[in-house]
Amino acid sequence: MANARADAVAALVDRIGYVFRDPALLERALTHSSVGEGADKAAGKPARHNERLEFLGDRVLGLLVAQRLHHDFPAADEGELSARLHALVDKHACGRVGEALGIGEALRLSPGESKSGGRRKEGVVADAVEALLAAVFLDGGLDAARAMFDRAWDQELSSPAPRALNNPKSALQEWAQGQGRPLPAYRVASQTGSDHAPTFTVEVSIEGVEPLTARGRSRQDAEKAAATALLQREGVI
Repeated sequence: MANARADAVAALVDRIGYVFRDPALLERALTHSSVGEGADKAAGKPARHNERLEFLGDRVLGLLVAQRLHHDFPAADEGELSARLHALVDKHACGRVGEALGIGEALRLSPGESKSGGRRKEGVVADAVEALLAAVFLDGGLDAARAMFDRAWDQELSSPAPRALNNPKSALQEWAQGQGRPLPAYRVASQTGSDHAPTFTVEVSIEGVEPLTARGRSRQDAEKAAATALLQREGVI
């Protein structure tokens, strides 16, 4: 089993195209919190699992996606860019990336988590992908992280955007009607910044569904971002 995991880690390193100077970072990125967490806490040691790396990786991924979208879609407004960003950084996208990389077989899991199918759980795989991106960033810098991102997210970036991303408010309205619910309602929760450069926070609500807020440089952009985020949270896109 140990040899099988070592082979999986080696294959993963080959797929991301990056060799770590500090292999301990790679190992931490691939270690689930179910491994030794209790022992670490009891001994007063810093956690050696990947949750802190996942936190950092989420931010690194957001930056890399935003830079790529800003470059690739010069005519897109903030609402469209936000919608595309959400689709590339959410759990589903990261899970697909992790599956393509074969990261599940390379993970260190507790026996219980492994038996319960942890290597195939979308959340576990998605978190590990973000942790791996953070590990590459810490080990080799932003350029190395960008190279991994360009390689690992190539399929996601080349896939056509779902129709819902082009008109998320209409897509949310259709979904609500399909669920037999009233139409979505939008309200401005707050407006900050100067008059010539405001930031709007908009709440979208549908009866029977937990409300959600999002921000944008205009009310329309914030409404689009909120609609997209709600569609993603409900698993529609």
